Amino acid sequence: MNSSLERYTERVEQYASRFPRFPRFLDVMMVLALIGCAFFGTHLSLPGVNSPDTGKSLEVMLGLSCLVLLKYRTHTRTVVVVVAGVTIAAIARGYLLTPMLLAPLLAAMYWLAVLCDRRTVRLYALVVTVSLVTVNLFSDGMRDLSPVLTVIGPVFWMALPLVGGSLARLRGDYLEAVKSRAEHAERTREEEARLRVTEERMRIARELHDVVAHHLALANAQAGTAAHLSRSDPEQSQKILDDLTGTTSAALRELKATLGLLRQDDRPKGEGLEPAPGLARLPELIDSYRSAGLKVVVHQEGVRRPLTPGVDLTAYRIVQEALTNVAKHAPERAAHVGFTYADSRLLITVSNDGPATVTAVNGTSGGFGLRGMRERAQSIGGDLRAGPRPEGGFEVTTALPLQPPASVEGESP
Repeated sequence: MNSSLERYTERVEQYASRFPRFPRFLDVMMVLALIGCAFFGTHLSLPGVNSPDTGKSLEVMLGLSCLVLLKYRTHTRTVVVVVAGVTIAAIARGYLLTPMLLAPLLAAMYWLAVLCDRRTVRLYALVVTVSLVTVNLFSDGMRDLSPVLTVIGPVFWMALPLVGGSLARLRGDYLEAVKSRAEHAERTREEEARLRVTEERMRIARELHDVVAHHLALANAQAGTAAHLSRSDPEQSQKILDDLTGTTSAALRELKATLGLLRQDDRPKGEGLEPAPGLARLPELIDSYRSAGLKVVVHQEGVRRPLTPGVDLTAYRIVQEALTNVAKHAPERAAHVGFTYADSRLLITVSNDGPATVTAVNGTSGGFGLRGMRERAQSIGGDLRAGPRPEGGFEVTTALPLQPPASVEGESP
């Protein structure tokens, strides 16, 4: 029964949204039906009891009170007062209190329960019910019935529209809450989508920065060294130029792999893309800088542990960016890279020697290197510090968790 009523209600709402005048048509039909009920109710009486002789004036008033119901949306309380007053007057004149006679009042009370607050509904319901019971006790139309039935009748009939209206109001509130939750969920999904897009842009920006900055700085250093040795050591110069070709090829491969993340096609995930670099490629990275004339010393403390892909990539990119800064800014062509494996963290230090006032430009040159390294470390639950060394030079120190939380491991760049 409830499902059938809900389907009927939804169908009516669909018609109402499609045809703006449909609700007004329903209101007119409702008023005509209520006028018919009230007119029929004036002709009902108990056996042996004659209907009161009031002429047509009271029937006309009942019909006019039904017309007032057309304003139930905007003047709900006034409609209840008018309809209740006419109905009580009819009962006081001797008409039998029946559902047909009460039909206009029941409709008014229903809309009161739907459209008004609970306090107003309780107040009006109490006043109208008490008035009906009091008038019904002294009405000539009910003189042959027991007082108990005279009291129970009005209370029962008045309870029906109030309960129905309350249920309709609850259903409306429920639908409104569902709609609000749906809108909130939609906004949340849009905000989450924008956040994911922003995070993805930041990851791609960091990758592009690391690839471009590293290979361009390395290519520049190799070209400069080759130019310097072109006359004094042609063979070494030629070897550096050969390495320069490999550097540019590697740059193109990494750029292709990074930009491939922006493409959306039907290939399986990762197909055709170069695997993300890690510390396994550290010797290759160190050799590329050594070929450019930068002396790099690597030392390790503790037992080497296997790293998750996110930590492995982050460690590689931080070392790569730090060495790029040394190659670009440090006057001393030497760098020290240290790895310390502790119980739960990997400590990485990259430092160079030289006057602090000169090499501090390592991290304050206005680029995005330090910011990118710090963001990478923080994205997997790590930390990064960078600054001049007291004894001179510049040092980048980062601590990365060996097993980052699952919530950030999937987000690591």
